[in-house]
Amino acid sequence: MILVVNPRGGGRDLAQHLMKTENERVEVAQLRGFIAGDLDGAFRETYAISRGTRCQQYLFSLSLNPPKDAAVEDEAFFRAADRAEAKLGLSGQPRALVFHEKRGDDGQVRRHAHAVWSRIDVEEMKAIPLPHSKRKLQDVARELYLEHGWTMPRGLAVSGEHDPRNFSLEQWQQAKRIKEDPREIKAAFADAWAVSDSKAAFAHALQERGYWLARGDKRGYVAVDHRGEVYAVAKWADVKTAAVRERLGDMEALPSLADAKIEIARTMQAKMEEFQREVRQREEREKRDAEERRAALKATQEAERREREAAAQRRAQDEERAQQARLRKGLAGLWDRIRGERKRTLERNRLEAEAAMERDQAQRQQLTAAQLAQRRAALQERAQQRKTNTAITRELREDAKVFQRMETDSEAERNARREAFKERRRTEDRPRRRGRSRDGPNLDR
Repeated sequence: MILVVNPRGGGRDLAQHLMKTENERVEVAQLRGFIAGDLDGAFRETYAISRGTRCQQYLFSLSLNPPKDAAVEDEAFFRAADRAEAKLGLSGQPRALVFHEKRGDDGQVRRHAHAVWSRIDVEEMKAIPLPHSKRKLQDVARELYLEHGWTMPRGLAVSGEHDPRNFSLEQWQQAKRIKEDPREIKAAFADAWAVSDSKAAFAHALQERGYWLARGDKRGYVAVDHRGEVYAVAKWADVKTAAVRERLGDMEALPSLADAKIEIARTMQAKMEEFQREVRQREEREKRDAEERRAALKATQEAERREREAAAQRRAQDEERAQQARLRKGLAGLWDRIRGERKRTLERNRLEAEAAMERDQAQRQQLTAAQLAQRRAALQERAQQRKTNTAITRELREDAKVFQRMETDSEAERNARREAFKERRRTEDRPRRRGRSRDGPNLDR
């Protein structure tokens, strides 16, 4: 069911539009939460309440359009509207539901519905926000297609997200860390079935979701994922075996399970090599960036040290001038000598000079420690990068070995089956010898 949303004002125009007589039939099926008993009055009522807020688009309109040939009961429209309002956070808001029956260009009468909610929360006297409403209702529409078994429009289906051939390195690592939810697997098969109408389309849709269609040994039509796990199509798509057989046709035209696994293994080995190249390139880029950052940090720290030394020299000169200014000259200086004031001033200057030296030394050590910590942090960051890249490369090599073993085992299985088949053919083609033995013809007959 295609869901089209439209936050809007203009309640009178909307009411007139929904009640247009150009439709074959118009039915106001629900007016919930309004005092008024007609559509125009209900929307006028909502407008009057909205005047207590700053909201201009006080209505939220949703059209519910099932596929052309689908026969949809009223209850299904109500359930769809309930699900949409729950998804949007409009539960309990006043709602109108209108059914339209309209004749199309092909002469067929089709039925659809319109739901309209008030966005005004009367308790809070503010409009209910509706962020990402189109994306949220796209999820609802997709669920409705799957539940009703309708052929899903290709633009609505989720595709390509689970195909390991399309994974980035980060997605591959995440996919390995988490266990796949069986509900997601069933949804992938149901999606692929819903958007396809032939064997080729179904096989393509499955591959977009990370599964390869194959001929099973005992279970008929199966699909294989990149780990070599086998899934029965009818079971996971939740359809009848007869429907699978009708859509997919001759099972013998499908690749065998062993052939499918070989194809997967070779594809995934190539993907692992691509990931390893990506890690190597990242390591080279990080190494180059680290060298550039190290050189920039060295230059910055040298400039900081020069600036500190220059500032310390300027401050020392200022302090020395201030200390010299305390020593008076002439008769005043002679008087200071006589009464011992000059001696006390010299002692004060000496103590201040020693304190200044200790202060400068402490600041120099603080700067040295801070700069050393910066260099150590940069080295640790680079060491962690190397460690991470080495671990990822090691893991990718192990993954490649798994796919290599899958290919080897599958080829051995395929060769064994071929040899067994050839042996059966030789046995069947061998001429039967009746009535003969090593000692000559049997004369007792």
